[in-house]
Amino acid sequence: MPIYLYDTKSRSNKLLLQPKDRKFYFYCCGPTVYGPAHIGNFRTFIIQDTLRRILELANIQLKHVRNITDVDDKTIKQSQIENKELKEFTEYWISKFKKDCDLLNLLPPHEEPKALDHIKEQINIIKKLIKKGNAYADNSGSVYFSVKSYEKYGSLNQININQLCTQSTNSSGEVNTADEYDRESVNDFALWKSRKPEDGDNFWESPWGEGRPGWHLECSAMVHSSFDGKTIDLHGGGIDLCFPHHENEIAQSESAFNKPFCNHWFHSAHLKVEGEKMSKSLGNLYTVDDLINKGISPVVIRYTLISSSYRQPLNFTFKGLSASESALKKIECFVEKFLNLLSYKKENYNSKFIRPHKLTNFFLFQNAWDELCNNINTSSCLGEIFKIIRSDNFKNLTNDSIENNLKSLGSILYALGLKLFEIEESNNYKDEVPEDIKELATKRWEAKLNKNYKFADELRTEIKNAGWEIEDGPNDYIIKSIK
Repeated sequence: MPIYLYDTKSRSNKLLLQPKDRKFYFYCCGPTVYGPAHIGNFRTFIIQDTLRRILELANIQLKHVRNITDVDDKTIKQSQIENKELKEFTEYWISKFKKDCDLLNLLPPHEEPKALDHIKEQINIIKKLIKKGNAYADNSGSVYFSVKSYEKYGSLNQININQLCTQSTNSSGEVNTADEYDRESVNDFALWKSRKPEDGDNFWESPWGEGRPGWHLECSAMVHSSFDGKTIDLHGGGIDLCFPHHENEIAQSESAFNKPFCNHWFHSAHLKVEGEKMSKSLGNLYTVDDLINKGISPVVIRYTLISSSYRQPLNFTFKGLSASESALKKIECFVEKFLNLLSYKKENYNSKFIRPHKLTNFFLFQNAWDELCNNINTSSCLGEIFKIIRSDNFKNLTNDSIENNLKSLGSILYALGLKLFEIEESNNYKDEVPEDIKELATKRWEAKLNKNYKFADELRTEIKNAGWEIEDGPNDYIIKSIK
């Protein structure tokens, strides 16, 4: 079952292959634990989780590692504000992150290393880089990577560093030691930061004096440790990490260890909320708890976050959540009908059918599976599922054929991380839609699919005049009462 995935570095779709002598090495940049992860973070983590599930279904044996950033500018600053020890502070947010992952049905990674546990490894990498002439210490006891010492710098983002401004100092004329900087600038970035009063007790001994590692170095150390120093097959993260974080990872890792760092780079696009950029000031930076407190089921959140291409920005809306809930309910109605024919209880569907069945044939759902294998095309996969639901292909099937197809659908739902029959009733669906309105809505949807837009508009008007409105999603629609 060939799996193709877009590679950020080559700007092309590439085949993911099982290495002959080991597992497939998959590393993901995980959360920075200074507060709750928001839905933008979870879009990336859920897409990574979906890819892992697809690889496992395709019988690729893999090792999935997702790190935790528990020491950087943000974690130290917030722990100081709250007057807590760094480890106590970060452990609380690590626990919260894991609970949110469980709610959203993310598989736990095979390893979840923490930056705080790899200080020694980071110091050893710095020693290597200084010895090789790729890094230098300044008079304050900080150590910097020399960007010009690595001639391939910029290859991941396809940028020419000679065309970008060099920003070694900030607007105040001080040395720029920030973990993050703008795409328009290039820094000799900090590998080790000398101790400062605002760091409090968060410092470690090193050959260059008391201090702490820079943010970019941690992933290089944890990748090297988790994968026995070998080149990894796939590295994932949000598109915001592509520059400078991942560019710096490549530079320091390949300079230190004289081997390719990663064969394939995989990035997820940004998320907007109601057309706006997420921010605290706009009040639209939603966490999992925020949405659950609004009555949104976790499976609806997950469905929404995978409903469009991971390479395109997702506009997260509350109408979209309603459409996702409606779509899930339609899948449930479809499944329940055939469970009844087989005398199975719907309460047992998740445990019996939503599993990684080892299939070579996905029967009626083959196209849906093929779309997942083609660059995690979740949107088209869901579209193919609804084509089957709307068709009459299940008529006259034997019980064995029905069971095979339910297993096929269950495997795909497993890949998507979706469970059924877990949605609590929300206010959106308490109005009972009359059968005649349902029939009109079905005819209108079919007319739209057949590009008979004039007839579709006429039916929409008829439905509206009866006191109902239609909201279209990418693969389905919902019917709502006009209040």
